[in-house]
Amino acid sequence: MHSAAPRRQLATHEVTNQPPEMAGENLYLSDSAFREAAEREGGTWVNTPLEAAGELYGSSTVLALGDAANRYPPTLRSFNRFGERLDEVEFHPAWHALMEHAMRLKIHAIAWQAPRAGQHVAHAALLALAGEAEQGHTCPISMTYASVPVLRQHPEIAALWLPKITDGVYDAPLRHVSQKAGVTIGMAMTEKQGGSDVRANTTHAEPITQHAMGQTHSLTGHKWFCSAPMSDAFLTLAQTAQGLSCFLVPRILENGERNKIQIMRLKDKLGNRSNASSEIEYHGALATLIGEPGRGVSTILDMVHHTRLDTLAGTLGIMRMALAQAHHHIKHRRAFQRRLIDQPVMRAVIADLQLEYEAAVAVTFRIARAFDAPDGDEKAFARLAVACAKFWINRRAPHFVFECLECLGGAGYVEEGPMPRLYREAPLNSIWEGSGNVIALDILRTLQKEPRALIALRAEVEAAMGRDDDLDAAASALWRDIAGPLREAQARAIAERLCLVLQAALLVRHAPAAIAKGFCASRLGGHHGIGTGTLDTSPDVDAILLRT
Repeated sequence: MHSAAPRRQLATHEVTNQPPEMAGENLYLSDSAFREAAEREGGTWVNTPLEAAGELYGSSTVLALGDAANRYPPTLRSFNRFGERLDEVEFHPAWHALMEHAMRLKIHAIAWQAPRAGQHVAHAALLALAGEAEQGHTCPISMTYASVPVLRQHPEIAALWLPKITDGVYDAPLRHVSQKAGVTIGMAMTEKQGGSDVRANTTHAEPITQHAMGQTHSLTGHKWFCSAPMSDAFLTLAQTAQGLSCFLVPRILENGERNKIQIMRLKDKLGNRSNASSEIEYHGALATLIGEPGRGVSTILDMVHHTRLDTLAGTLGIMRMALAQAHHHIKHRRAFQRRLIDQPVMRAVIADLQLEYEAAVAVTFRIARAFDAPDGDEKAFARLAVACAKFWINRRAPHFVFECLECLGGAGYVEEGPMPRLYREAPLNSIWEGSGNVIALDILRTLQKEPRALIALRAEVEAAMGRDDDLDAAASALWRDIAGPLREAQARAIAERLCLVLQAALLVRHAPAAIAKGFCASRLGGHHGIGTGTLDTSPDVDAILLRT
């Protein structure tokens, strides 16, 4: 018998016109806007840790970890096989690997080690790079970082816990802090009936004993949102006889027993699926008072303030990875006899996205530098600017990621790629640590009660005046409007304008002319439609695209 002739491969079965996988790129070195701003605001020393992080988080190995950690989300084990309460969360090995990388790079601790200028810039940049690979694990890293200024308010607690943060490595199993190589700290503030109105909390604390660590209380109550329930301790709020107070609640007590904290369920969330956000209950959980009784909100505000910086850094990571994926795709994909990147309408979209990203980078790292200041004008600037940026940049992210996703067409909508996960992550940072209305009203209160903050922000803008007509006109109108009576209904408009003017001023001072002029004309001068890619002036698109 004669063997059959080999069948010809049909042309329709050949894979062509598809971009290669985007991996193996140093995320720091390949991002000129990010690199320039980090070095400008942080100092040249930041290049060493950021280059190492950029190499790691751009690798195919770590990008695959990010994918796996979200495909195989955490599960709750309430009981062991004997019926005893366990209250533990089990994670995929990819989660633990990501946590090990983050703590080895000291993302949580670099801002609190030996003092040097730019430490919070380094922290924010590292967190953003980690977030490009995977967002969920940056939540416990961020909260651990932000817990430090609160823990420092209690010297005895600080002596025990802070070395495990600043010098610690990832050590997942639950044990008493004295037996751990490193710890993570979570936060449990909000309750079902109050949400952002934490003063409506009903969790109550009963004093028990006085000991070397301070006053021990027994906590009873339900916390509706507790991120990272496998943390070694939580900063939390509860009512005392003096009012709402701040406490540190450890998972494991000194005698090795588990504290009376029950994980009721894990949240089924839109995004951030690798992170085990939860509801917990305190059933007589032992806790130590931090700060003055009755002043819990002001005590924990330092933590909130620092996590707001991280909402900006996290959003940078989401925006950059989305934009990089879009740019990578259009460089390799052809339609109508041309590469997508060579088509004018696509070039206008990507250029517009680059303007948005550059402005977000510039303001985030400028604010991060202000976090280095212990007091004075820089601290006042940080107080106002971080709220303005959180309000505006974070709420821009979902639309930004959508536009990047659409550049990939149908391929961007498929779960095998990273774009759906980035899109689900995009709204989170706007909601976390104060949603839009809460932040906008906080900005109004700051303007009314802390005039020094506006003076500091205005000085930052004034340094760029006289160099762009659109910026000059927008800033003058803003100062005039703020000088008059402020109404709550204006809160969002004021927050938006403050951030846009600050972003524009920073770009005028530090960015290439094409970026600065394009941003000011489109965002302040009215030369822009409602959607992305609708610049109605003629910006130097070629020069802008060189930055992507």
